[in-house]
Amino acid sequence: MNFSNETIDYLQANKILALKLEYALSSVGHAVSRQIETIGQGATRALYYASCFTEEYNDVCQRHKTEDIRFRNGVINLLKYTDIVFEMLKSYFEVILSHKSHESLEHIRERLMAVNIHVAASSLTNAGFALATACLVAGGMNLSLEFSALAGRRAGGVVALIGIYGLVQKAADSANRLHTICPAYYSALYAQELEMMYFLIEPLFVRADALNALWSSDDEIAEIIARMIG
Repeated sequence: MNFSNETIDYLQANKILALKLEYALSSVGHAVSRQIETIGQGATRALYYASCFTEEYNDVCQRHKTEDIRFRNGVINLLKYTDIVFEMLKSYFEVILSHKSHESLEHIRERLMAVNIHVAASSLTNAGFALATACLVAGGMNLSLEFSALAGRRAGGVVALIGIYGLVQKAADSANRLHTICPAYYSALYAQELEMMYFLIEPLFVRADALNALWSSDDEIAEIIARMIG
């Protein structure tokens, strides 16, 4: 279990739970519920490592070790980027807008203007529009994520460590869902070692039904952007 211990040691050494993810959950009751859920997931994930002692389940063990490393690298990037949410959103819009023509971008911009969302005409290149929409969505977000509460920072000893490890499981589950639903976006995040941080913004994407954008019309993409901002 060297990889899992390494992950936990890294998180503790950088006090990442207290320093970086500073969002608040909507209510105390919800926070307690989520904390219990996370601790349970951490305990389950820790039990999975028992498979490391049997050759039959070596693939499960190896997958978890890889996820641990990718989560650690994601936390490093969390510290490196000024705004990791913006970086992930920008990657998303780069993926869904990469093949859009100037005319399509103009149509999306006009549809957004109709609902009082303004994108400057000077942004009508694929990269410029991706950057502008990422700024709009990031600026309008009202997410609530307190890593310390999710991980059980107020608990002590083994319980707190299991809570931390529960976050790794949450991140892995979220990344796997993304890989299944939208491989292109998953690949973009994976290249930046950010796919294990996708769980931070997954609620927004679910609410806006945003992962269907690759197969959506220009009008539907405008609606997705509006839902993400709203």
